[in-house]
Amino acid sequence: MAKPTTPSQVLLAIKKFITPLSPPVFALERSMRATPFKILISVLLSSRTKDAVTEKAAARLFAVADTPEKIMKLPADRVGRLIYPAGFFRTKAKNILTISAILSRSKKIPASLDELMELPGIGRKTANLVLALAFGIAAIAVDTHVFRIARRLGWASGPTPAAVELELQKRFPRRQWPQVNQVLVGFGQTICRPVRPKCPECVLQKTCPSSTA
Repeated sequence: MAKPTTPSQVLLAIKKFITPLSPPVFALERSMRATPFKILISVLLSSRTKDAVTEKAAARLFAVADTPEKIMKLPADRVGRLIYPAGFFRTKAKNILTISAILSRSKKIPASLDELMELPGIGRKTANLVLALAFGIAAIAVDTHVFRIARRLGWASGPTPAAVELELQKRFPRRQWPQVNQVLVGFGQTICRPVRPKCPECVLQKTCPSSTA
C-alpha cells in the first residue's frame, strides 16, 4: 500500500490507525449527537476538561434538565454540582444558565460563527465545533491538540489558533474540515501527546517531520 502523502491521505491514515485505540473524543462526540442544544452545552463543558469527564458531566445535567427552559429554572449551585468536576465548573454553570435564558427567549440555536461567539463562554474553537457537530457546517475547530499536531506535521506555522485554522482550511477540501478536529484530537489523546509522544508506535513515524523514532 502506498504511503499517504497529501494532508487528506494522512488524515485518513491517522483515523484508521487510532480508531481501534478508542480515543475519548470519539465516545464524547457519539454521546452528544442528540439536539443542537445538548451539543452546544456539551462542547462548552469540554473546554479545559477531559472528554471522559465532560461526557459524564453532560449526562448528569441532562438527566435533570435537558432543555433551555428546564435548565434556567435550576439554581446556579445545583448546575455547578451536576457538572463538577468539569474545569471552571462555577463559571460554566453561570454561562449555561445565561445561555439557556437567551435561547429560551429566542427559541432557536444560533447557526453562525458570529452569533455563537456572542454567547457567554463560547469562543471561536467552541463555535466551530458546534457548527460542525450540530449543523453539519464545514468548520475546523483548532484546540490545543489540533494546534500542536498541525505544526508538528508541517501543515501550519501560524502563531495563533485562528492563523492555524486558516492554514488548515487551505490544505483540506471543505468536506474534510469537520473531520480535522475529531481525528487530530483523537491522535493527540492516544499517540501524538504533548509530552513524550509515542513516535515509535505511530503510523507516521517514517514520514512525520517531527518524529523522534
